[in-house]
Amino acid sequence: MNRRVLRPLAVRLFVTALLAAGVLIVADASTARFWRVSTQADLLKGQSERLSIDYDGRLVLGPSTRAVFAPTSPFVWCLAAGPDGSVYAGGGNDGLVWHVDRDGKTRVAFDAQELEVHALATAADGALLVGTSPDGKVYRVPAGGSPAVFFDPEDKYIWAIAVDAQSRVYVATGDKGVIYRVSADGKGEVFYRTQTTNVTSLLIGRDGQIVAGTESPGRVLRITQAGKAFVVLESPYREIRGLRADGTGTIYAAAVNGKPSAPESPAAAAPAEPPRNAPVASVSAEIMAMTVIDTSSAATGAVPAQRPQAEPSAKGAVYRIDPGGGSDIIWEFRDDQPFDLLVEDGGSLLVATGSAGKIYRLAGEPWRAMLLTRFDAQQITAMLGAGSLRYFATSNPGHVVRVDAGRAADGQFLSEVRDAGTVASWGTLTWRAIEAAPGAVQISTRSGNTPVPDDTWSEWAGPYQRADGDAITSPPARHLQWKAVLKGQAGDVSGPALVSMSIAYFQQNRRPRVTAITVYPPGIVFQKPYPTGEPDIAGLGEVPPEARVPVFSAPLGGAATSPSAGPPLGRRMYQKGLQAFAWKADDENDDRLQYDLSYRQAGDAEWKLLRRNATDQIAVWDTMSVPDGTYVLKIAATDAANNPPGTALVGELLSEAFDVDNSAPVITVQRVVREGAATKVAFEVTDSFSPISTVEYSLDTGRWQPAYPVDGAADSRQERFEIRVDGDAAGRVVIRAADTMNNAGTARVTTPGAPGGR
Repeated sequence: MNRRVLRPLAVRLFVTALLAAGVLIVADASTARFWRVSTQADLLKGQSERLSIDYDGRLVLGPSTRAVFAPTSPFVWCLAAGPDGSVYAGGGNDGLVWHVDRDGKTRVAFDAQELEVHALATAADGALLVGTSPDGKVYRVPAGGSPAVFFDPEDKYIWAIAVDAQSRVYVATGDKGVIYRVSADGKGEVFYRTQTTNVTSLLIGRDGQIVAGTESPGRVLRITQAGKAFVVLESPYREIRGLRADGTGTIYAAAVNGKPSAPESPAAAAPAEPPRNAPVASVSAEIMAMTVIDTSSAATGAVPAQRPQAEPSAKGAVYRIDPGGGSDIIWEFRDDQPFDLLVEDGGSLLVATGSAGKIYRLAGEPWRAMLLTRFDAQQITAMLGAGSLRYFATSNPGHVVRVDAGRAADGQFLSEVRDAGTVASWGTLTWRAIEAAPGAVQISTRSGNTPVPDDTWSEWAGPYQRADGDAITSPPARHLQWKAVLKGQAGDVSGPALVSMSIAYFQQNRRPRVTAITVYPPGIVFQKPYPTGEPDIAGLGEVPPEARVPVFSAPLGGAATSPSAGPPLGRRMYQKGLQAFAWKADDENDDRLQYDLSYRQAGDAEWKLLRRNATDQIAVWDTMSVPDGTYVLKIAATDAANNPPGTALVGELLSEAFDVDNSAPVITVQRVVREGAATKVAFEVTDSFSPISTVEYSLDTGRWQPAYPVDGAADSRQERFEIRVDGDAAGRVVIRAADTMNNAGTARVTTPGAPGGR
């Protein structure tokens, strides 16, 4: 199987700042909206160069940085201190180790036969130890001497090297998770088998014990010189990397949740070795995650332990493990993966991340994070402290960057793109800054109608002059972006700080839309969701509820399901003569909508007003006040409440046709004929508007019995019926009939031809 071994890396700095506003009256514009940025979370949505976001969420000048080396290789994986403040850097895909002096002069210190250099360390005599992959080997590169193989285990990958006070070398390997101990003369032995897939990081403790971080599963182990291990951290993450310790013996560990990358195709998984050109500069951070797919555990008996916890949702975390063995998470990363750690003299902790090239500083109790700086690379893979200087290794592209103690002389922030939702006119821009000399903070804007700025966007407008409110001159558009340039003096301890920013804008008014109307069955209404006192009918308005009681077979039920984005509806009830409607409407400007309801009967040309300026999306109409017939409802939504006079817009929708029928069927007894001991009654039921649905009769006030039409089906407005009862029917039989609109009429059988009452 093709084992592709790659690591993640990177940081992208976001920053923004904002405060409040100004009003600009623009034709066809709705209520002013504000884009405010004033928190660290807001600022992290932007991109910056040479700027930091401090613990209080302010945009400030970042540390002074300089790229001292830019190899042709896309990846720089590891760093080690050299003599006189110089630094060694190892990378891939060409297996080179470079020496970079303090002035940035670079030379190739070692060229390995293998593709990758993932581990560097300095031996007690000053020689450089180089760990390569795949076909893992450890080389010894003496100062001024010839490189030679120092240790050649059977394992494929060398991930970390550590040297203890007795000059013994510890080598962390994969893909069987073995740690080796190698004497100064190159004789190696198995120090500990971790029963994991890879040992990714090593640390020599103050007491001489070995601390190891592993992958699959992500653990931190403390191992005595006798080879006895104790798990001090069983994390839910896949991999532990970047182990560091401070002067008190507290250990910090970076954990990541990278997933193995699937083979591109069966053919891609066939070669035993990864191709020499496998990693390329455009590889994504997910593919760059450390992924060694273990195919040998079954043969060796090393079965990865079951994970005790579910996979975390965060991409990574930083753990603190105190000398007594207790551990806790001091920071979690939702959008970044931590790759390496560096303990600073004051006790703060630097965290190098990917996939946006960011470096965070953690400090305080409880721990808080600030974005220290960002590099123009996808991943920051390694960090090294060398006196007052700090070095960072990046990948995609590969660089070695030096960070000095002072602040940068200037820096630039580019905000996220704001989507106004529709074409908008831009109002007033205001900002607040502290310790800012005139011209130290410069704000500009640009606008366009594409989500990503391109050559169709406007040129940058500004810089604006008045922090307390300046009119934005970028043209109306759907999208806006702002830029901040901060200027100070190189090496200054302090400088300008952009605290907050606010941009007012006015959306072009868009017509509201009524998207759906639901016409409920006649008589079906809904109790208000949270009634008090007597049950109120939702949507009935100020019309007093009538004490209507259901006739037989009333269609009652439980709570109704409201239309999506429609009103919440309570318990379903039946009230004769009421007609309920509910509707859905939306407005792209999020304006507050009001509704006018009108109706007309089929064949009429004129609309009659039913309800004006309704705010709920439900209405109930008492149809007792109109003739029976077929009607249509019109709902007109207006956004006048949030727009100046003359600029409001209206959207309309017509309902489906519905029937209003409040007239009961008429029962006419046609014949009453004695047939021996029984009587046959023939009668007719007619309705002026709706089909007959149900006919029943009762003898001597007994139970109701169904009557069926002569033609066998009740499906028209006129039906004939015949029933037979024992004995005389006159005065003893009562007939009742209902139409499909639930109107009911009754009649008592007397003599033939007598009409029934309603």
